[in-house]
Amino acid sequence: MPDHFAPLPEPPYYAVIFTNQRTDFDAGYAAMAEKMVEMAAQQPGFIGVESTRDEAGLGITVSYWKDEQSLLAWKAVAEHAFAQKMGREKWYEYYITRIAKVERHYAGPEGRGG
Repeated sequence: MPDHFAPLPEPPYYAVIFTNQRTDFDAGYAAMAEKMVEMAAQQPGFIGVESTRDEAGLGITVSYWKDEQSLLAWKAVAEHAFAQKMGREKWYEYYITRIAKVERHYAGPEGRGG
């Protein structure tokens, strides 16, 4: 399995899917994004994260959590709340957050990966 895939347990677990379109305002964004991943990784119930962004500024980040209580606790962390505020005010033109309970997952292609 490639390194940029999160190591996932057997379901069920939760996924927070954050899809966003960046603005042109970039000051502090990369440092804050890196800090949020580091902080999330220290939270109880955190499983992993996968993230990508295209040349036009569309990004998708999926974080995985053991249970709903874990992801709600992460949402309440003060520094995370500050990063969300900065995102709303400066970094994102538009975003949508989806919360999903993963009940099944598959890997492939057949014979390779997890």
